[in-house]
Amino acid sequence: MNISALLTSAGINIGVCVLLLSLYSILRKQPCNVSVYFGRRLAQEKIKRKDAFHFERFIPSASWIVKAWETSEEEILAIAGLDAVVFLRILIFSIRIFSIAAVICLLLVLPLNYYGQEMHHKQIPSESIDVFAIGNVKEGSKWLWAHCLALYIISCSACALLYFEYKRVAKMRFEYLTRSSSSLSQFSVLVRSIPWSPEESYSDLVRNFFTKYHASNYLSHQIVYRSGTIQKLLSDAEKMYKMLHHYGSTSMEQNCRPSFFRCCLCGGTINSFKMLPCEPVNPNLEALGSSLKDEECRAAFVFFRTRYAAAVASQIRQSSNPMTWVTDLAPEPQDVYWSNLCIPYRQLWIRRIATLLASFVFTILFLIPVTFVQGLTQLDQLQQKFPFLKGILKKAYINQLVTGYLPSVILLLFQYAVPPLMMLFSGVEGSISRSGKKKSACFKVLIFTIWNIFFVNVLSGSVIGQVENVISNPRIIPSELATAVPRQATFFITYILTSGWAGLAFEVVQIFSLFCSLFYRFILRSNDVSFFSALSFPYHTEVPRVLLFALLGFTCSVLAPLILPFLMVYFFLGYIVYRNQILNVYLSRYETGGQYWPIVHNATIFSLVLTQIIALGVFGLKESPVASGFTIPLVICTLLFNAYCRQRFNPIFKSASAEVLLELDQQDEQSGRMVEIHQKLQSAYCQFTLGLHSPIRERSSAEVLIEMGRQDEQSGHVAELDHQLESAYCQLTMNSHPQCLCEDSNHSGDADSIQEAVEMKPGEEAKQS
Repeated sequence: MNISALLTSAGINIGVCVLLLSLYSILRKQPCNVSVYFGRRLAQEKIKRKDAFHFERFIPSASWIVKAWETSEEEILAIAGLDAVVFLRILIFSIRIFSIAAVICLLLVLPLNYYGQEMHHKQIPSESIDVFAIGNVKEGSKWLWAHCLALYIISCSACALLYFEYKRVAKMRFEYLTRSSSSLSQFSVLVRSIPWSPEESYSDLVRNFFTKYHASNYLSHQIVYRSGTIQKLLSDAEKMYKMLHHYGSTSMEQNCRPSFFRCCLCGGTINSFKMLPCEPVNPNLEALGSSLKDEECRAAFVFFRTRYAAAVASQIRQSSNPMTWVTDLAPEPQDVYWSNLCIPYRQLWIRRIATLLASFVFTILFLIPVTFVQGLTQLDQLQQKFPFLKGILKKAYINQLVTGYLPSVILLLFQYAVPPLMMLFSGVEGSISRSGKKKSACFKVLIFTIWNIFFVNVLSGSVIGQVENVISNPRIIPSELATAVPRQATFFITYILTSGWAGLAFEVVQIFSLFCSLFYRFILRSNDVSFFSALSFPYHTEVPRVLLFALLGFTCSVLAPLILPFLMVYFFLGYIVYRNQILNVYLSRYETGGQYWPIVHNATIFSLVLTQIIALGVFGLKESPVASGFTIPLVICTLLFNAYCRQRFNPIFKSASAEVLLELDQQDEQSGRMVEIHQKLQSAYCQFTLGLHSPIRERSSAEVLIEMGRQDEQSGHVAELDHQLESAYCQLTMNSHPQCLCEDSNHSGDADSIQEAVEMKPGEEAKQS
């Protein structure tokens, strides 16, 4: 590929970015798009729209960039949580390290590569990108020490910045644990693989076991039930309520009037459902006792009186048989992945092997589009296999379009199928929390992306048609990497332009959500924005994407420095775009507490070591023993640095220390908050419940039993208390005592117009919340 083909790809992507960002600055000002571009603020704030015409709404502006830039890290932490801050720290780290790499490599390495051989240089647009790579340096050149020096500066700077970032994130993780002192998950333990008994139910077994072995710390427990049909009925009921409320409810009158809406397909009108008042629900849980016993799973949430007791119970083995009474710290109530709790514990390893094999098969099948894409980057081989293309590919513009833009677009389209499939695999594995499922999918997508986008592209691009030889003889892989990475830098640059620049523009415009909103407004003829729910941040797709670009930056920085300016634009643009999306679009329903950072650290160390190994191979091929000799200690020092960081910081991300837990317990005991926490535990892990913001969630008669249970606990009737708490968990009730299903829930708040919501600074929002 020559410079003109690269400029063609850059021009197309720059045009797409400018068009989409300008379109976004207009669309976000329209009141009808508030559910698309302000989903988080719509969910957490109550915005009232005004549809008055303003000419300023149709003029592109960069005010959203200023607001995203001015928001402080503390405000983002209060709004979106620690995971969002950690993700932005990845971008900050990348900007810092690649700024250093760009200065060193563009001023020192790039001129040496360009003048590495005595040759006649063409005009810059006609030059091949290969003349800017290390492959243009002649063998035995004395200037290779400059490449080795640049490698040392980049590696040492990366390790230093990585250490300070790890230290900073570990400190935030510690503050997160102490700040969430009222977190109910710190008092809760998930127990699985409860042994079966023909005489007792699982609930009785749990009560007897923990009363016997944890008598002083055991508070109560909640059995998990098979939830498929019941949870589906409750979810359908809530969806039906929203539909009925939307099409028929406009006031808070007790008797709702039927409404009419026009069908856009046939032009006629149809009657909406008439919503009737419902009577208070007063379930007789004792009558359901026999049926409940049949629906019990071999899993339960056990609640302890202190954090320290729960942590100890989750860490130690409860039985001499390691396959029974398996304990783990419970996730937060809103984070529980209920459908996986009833999976038999003995099946988990089978599921993991099955998902591993499925991932391997999918990776092999993905070689087909990758090999096809690499064929487009090598037109000489493509013309030999398909002679009828010679006439078409002789045209300069078609040649530049096929080699500079089309391969990365095709690969990007195929790659869209990867994250949903990996999320499916993570769910099949048996994750007990939604955040754990997303974290597992993030790791799978990262491995898949690095292998298919980097290694397969490099190997198939350098030895296309001879992949079998590479697989059968792995010893040639280092030399092939050293030869192929500089050559494939051109494809990586176009991939950054397409997947990076254009991908960020599509991210900020929210194409899919925008089309859904248009369909809902113009096809279904509805303007109710409350129908849309705010999205959660897709860490499982964006974290691997950023880490892949960091890998490309490290491996190509010394070998092909021309990639660095394009990479810097991506990281700067991504920093603004993702801050805007976190502040306005994505809602943090659950988080891992910063546990994505160890993945980031390990991926960065892998990238550094891989870069050093490839550079070692290149120095060997270029017959520079001095540069090769100095690179070996750098690899060893990087691995030692990784071992130190893992020992120093990694335990903080696995479990809280006894010192922290005991201090929090003492503070809560002295302040009297412990009683309130114990009260919240009794109803927190309610398995069958409607949405948290549903208008039909009200106090039920089960809560009365809870109050009675507290009185019996104070009087010492522990056994009777546990029995009452079992019936107080309202797992088979609607948790409702509604007056009327048509009760008004339209969102109206302090903001008078969508413009006020758009112009409100995130800092002011955080203060109001």
